[in-house]
Amino acid sequence: HVQLVESGGGSVETGGSLRLTCTTSGYSASTLCMAWFRQAPGKERTMVATIDNDGGTAYATSSAGRFTVSKDNAKGALDLQMDRLTPEDTAMYYCAADPRRYCGGGYYNPNYWGQGTQVTVS
Repeated sequence: HVQLVESGGGSVETGGSLRLTCTTSGYSASTLCMAWFRQAPGKERTMVATIDNDGGTAYATSSAGRFTVSKDNAKGALDLQMDRLTPEDTAMYYCAADPRRYCGGGYYNPNYWGQGTQVTVS
Protein backbone atom coordinates (compact mmCIF):
# COMPACT_ATOMS: atom_id res chain seq x y z
CA HIS A 1 0.00 0.00 0.00
CA VAL A 2 1.47 3.34 -1.07
CA GLN A 3 1.15 6.18 1.44
CA LEU A 4 1.64 9.78 0.33
CA VAL A 5 1.88 12.99 2.36
CA GLU A 6 2.10 16.42 0.75
CA SER A 7 3.63 19.57 2.21
CA GLY A 8 4.75 23.01 1.10
CA GLY A 9 1.50 24.64 0.09
CA GLY A 10 0.59 28.17 1.09
CA SER A 11 -0.24 31.64 -0.16
CA VAL A 12 1.89 33.61 -2.59
CA GLU A 13 1.55 36.68 -4.76
CA THR A 14 1.28 36.58 -8.53
CA GLY A 15 4.67 35.93 -10.07
CA GLY A 16 5.99 34.19 -6.99
CA SER A 17 7.21 30.63 -6.45
CA LEU A 18 6.36 27.66 -4.25
CA ARG A 19 7.86 24.22 -3.86
CA LEU A 20 5.65 21.28 -2.98
CA THR A 21 6.97 18.01 -1.58
CA CYS A 22 5.34 14.60 -1.38
CA THR A 23 6.84 12.02 0.95
CA THR A 24 6.23 8.35 0.15
CA SER A 25 6.14 5.24 2.30
CA GLY A 26 5.11 1.65 1.86
CA TYR A 27 6.96 1.26 -1.42
CA SER A 28 10.41 2.22 -2.59
CA ALA A 29 10.09 5.46 -4.54
CA SER A 30 12.31 3.96 -7.24
CA THR A 31 9.51 1.53 -8.15
CA LEU A 32 6.81 4.18 -8.42
CA CYS A 33 5.55 6.34 -11.19
CA MET A 34 4.36 9.52 -9.51
CA ALA A 35 2.40 12.64 -10.35
CA TRP A 36 0.95 15.92 -9.21
CA PHE A 37 -2.69 16.74 -9.84
CA ARG A 38 -4.71 19.79 -8.87
CA GLN A 39 -8.34 20.66 -8.34
CA ALA A 40 -9.75 24.17 -8.23
CA PRO A 41 -13.13 24.84 -6.61
CA GLY A 42 -15.95 23.70 -8.87
CA LYS A 43 -13.59 22.11 -11.38
CA GLU A 44 -12.37 18.61 -12.14
CA ARG A 45 -9.08 17.27 -10.85
CA THR A 46 -6.46 17.52 -13.61
CA MET A 47 -2.91 16.32 -14.11
CA VAL A 48 -0.15 18.84 -13.57
CA ALA A 49 2.96 16.71 -14.11
CA THR A 50 4.03 13.07 -14.07
CA ILE A 51 7.36 11.37 -13.60
CA ASP A 52 8.01 7.76 -14.51
CA ASN A 53 10.26 5.58 -12.39
CA ASP A 54 13.00 5.99 -15.02
CA GLY A 55 12.80 9.78 -14.67
CA GLY A 56 10.79 10.55 -17.78
CA THR A 57 8.44 13.51 -17.28
CA ALA A 58 5.25 14.88 -18.79
CA TYR A 59 3.48 18.19 -18.15
CA ALA A 60 0.08 19.68 -18.73
CA THR A 61 0.09 22.59 -21.17
CA SER A 62 -0.76 24.99 -18.32
CA SER A 63 2.28 23.97 -16.26
CA ALA A 64 4.91 23.31 -18.92
CA GLY A 65 7.73 25.84 -18.81
CA ARG A 66 6.79 27.11 -15.34
CA PHE A 67 6.68 23.98 -13.19
CA THR A 68 9.36 21.34 -12.70
CA VAL A 69 8.72 17.88 -11.28
CA SER A 70 11.52 15.85 -9.74
CA LYS A 71 11.90 12.72 -7.64
CA ASP A 72 14.56 11.79 -5.08
CA ASN A 73 14.39 8.02 -4.76
CA ALA A 74 16.84 7.92 -1.84
CA LYS A 75 14.67 10.30 0.18
CA GLY A 76 11.39 8.88 -1.07
CA ALA A 77 10.29 12.36 -2.10
CA LEU A 78 8.50 13.88 -5.07
CA ASP A 79 8.87 17.64 -5.57
CA LEU A 80 7.06 20.21 -7.67
CA GLN A 81 8.83 23.53 -8.17
CA MET A 82 6.28 26.11 -9.28
CA ASP A 83 7.47 29.43 -10.70
CA ARG A 84 5.70 32.48 -12.18
CA LEU A 85 2.50 31.56 -10.40
CA THR A 86 -0.80 33.16 -11.38
CA PRO A 87 -4.24 33.19 -9.71
CA GLU A 88 -5.27 30.46 -12.18
CA ASP A 89 -2.87 28.13 -10.35
CA THR A 90 -4.93 28.41 -7.16
CA ALA A 91 -6.08 24.90 -6.27
CA MET A 92 -5.67 21.94 -3.97
CA TYR A 93 -2.61 20.03 -5.14
CA TYR A 94 -2.49 16.26 -4.79
CA CYS A 95 0.34 13.78 -5.01
CA ALA A 96 -0.44 10.48 -6.70
CA ALA A 97 1.50 7.28 -7.35
CA ASP A 98 1.41 3.68 -8.51
CA PRO A 99 3.95 0.85 -8.30
CA ARG A 100 4.58 0.61 -12.03
CA ARG A 101 7.14 1.84 -14.53
CA TYR A 102 5.18 4.36 -16.59
CA CYS A 103 2.41 6.72 -15.59
CA GLY A 104 1.20 7.35 -19.14
CA GLY A 105 1.32 11.14 -19.03
CA GLY A 106 -2.08 12.75 -19.45
CA TYR A 107 -3.77 9.34 -19.45
CA TYR A 108 -2.63 8.54 -15.92
CA ASN A 109 -5.43 7.42 -13.61
CA PRO A 110 -3.81 6.89 -10.19
CA ASN A 111 -4.76 4.37 -7.56
CA TYR A 112 -3.02 6.06 -4.65
CA TRP A 113 -3.52 9.64 -3.51
CA GLY A 114 -2.32 11.98 -0.81
CA GLN A 115 -4.63 14.25 1.17
CA GLY A 116 -3.63 17.39 -0.72
CA THR A 117 -2.06 20.73 0.04
CA GLN A 118 -3.64 24.11 -0.73
CA VAL A 119 -1.96 26.64 -3.01
CA THR A 120 -3.43 30.13 -3.19
CA VAL A 121 -2.12 32.80 -5.55
CA SER A 122 -3.39 36.37 -5.27
